[in-house]
Amino acid sequence: MEKTVYVAMCADPIHHGHINIIKEASKLGDVILGLLTDSAIASYKGLPLLAYNQRKEVMENIKGVKEVIPQETLDYVQNLLILKPDYVVHSDEWQSGIQKSIRERVIETLKEWGGKVVEIPHTKGISSTILRDEKKRAGITPQDRIRQLGRLIELKPIVRVLEAHNGLSGLVVENTKIFTDNQIREFDAIWESSLTDSASKGKPDTEVIDFTSRTQTIEQILEVTTKPLIVDGDTGGPANHFAFMVKTLERLGVSAVIIEDKIFPKQNSLLKDAKHIQEIPKVFCQKIKAGKNAQITDDFMIIARIESLIAGQPISDALKRARLYIDSGADGIMIHSKKESPEEVLDFCADYRNFKYRVPLVAVPTTYNSIKESQLKEAGISVVIYANHLLRSSYDAMKRTASLILTEGRAKGTDPLCIPVKELFQVVNQ
Repeated sequence: MEKTVYVAMCADPIHHGHINIIKEASKLGDVILGLLTDSAIASYKGLPLLAYNQRKEVMENIKGVKEVIPQETLDYVQNLLILKPDYVVHSDEWQSGIQKSIRERVIETLKEWGGKVVEIPHTKGISSTILRDEKKRAGITPQDRIRQLGRLIELKPIVRVLEAHNGLSGLVVENTKIFTDNQIREFDAIWESSLTDSASKGKPDTEVIDFTSRTQTIEQILEVTTKPLIVDGDTGGPANHFAFMVKTLERLGVSAVIIEDKIFPKQNSLLKDAKHIQEIPKVFCQKIKAGKNAQITDDFMIIARIESLIAGQPISDALKRARLYIDSGADGIMIHSKKESPEEVLDFCADYRNFKYRVPLVAVPTTYNSIKESQLKEAGISVVIYANHLLRSSYDAMKRTASLILTEGRAKGTDPLCIPVKELFQVVNQ
């Protein structure tokens, strides 16, 4: 009886290193390929370049592969317990790094029926990660970028978004990642905030920055990044103006715009003692419809930001507006709050679960920042936006640096506060 050999792969994209592993595995018996699903890949290395069905069709036609089955997680155990293979074959690179603990679980599981791990020397100079990074450096088309956000919302338990207000801060969002809990954690998308865009220009967040100026900032960020961009569209202006805003953003490659249901010119929702006047629901619904009618692709998203809780209205008003906005074509709902406790947002989420038809929920935990992403996810939030943190942190750092130069009469003391010029060159030329 032929031995069973299990090989797990992303195959995104496939390269000669994968072929070598399959070739060696087929010498041991019938190869069953555990192809990681899109959600499994997205959980630790971002969106796959090719969808699962596309990758499956390729792998089914590789010589030596008897069968392709889905592997729903990075962990092999579920499939191993079903198949009970004689061998698991993998490259030896998993002896360290993110897959080390996975390897240990595979070895322990195989002991139950006497299975063995066979490790193939890693093919030098090539990996899916290298190929993905090369594609990333080459850039991304507007259409590819637009569709990323919807795929992320579909595949990830919660989409993590961080604010950027220029090209440099966009690079911070693009490239910052950490290794923790046996996974790579990074930001999934970029938030172009009206508050931080205005503040970076030294002006208040009252829609005083015209859309042409906002577009210049958006283009700066898009030019140096590949992740999806969500734009803060303020009130969106009159319905006919908003339609042109949508056309412009979609043409640039923006994935989504969020507009708030307040009267122009709005005041920032977190401004103390500000007067917040909400738009008549019927008028705001017309604005949403105008935007949806103006967009060309099906992937661009218009997200309605509900300011009822900011304006002191009850949750029932927010829920009523949410239903109307969804019926008008909104692709998502952002529920906003300025309280330090997340309770009213969580209460809204609990009632929202009872809607017959729902769209993704967006939260911006600026004031209620003690809540964890896991809690928001459990409440039903699909997207969490950290809306102004890069600008806020940079202001304090710049002020301390400026003060130190004045205090010492020289720049030497600022060295611990500043990255070396050499590193700055690397950041903007990588």
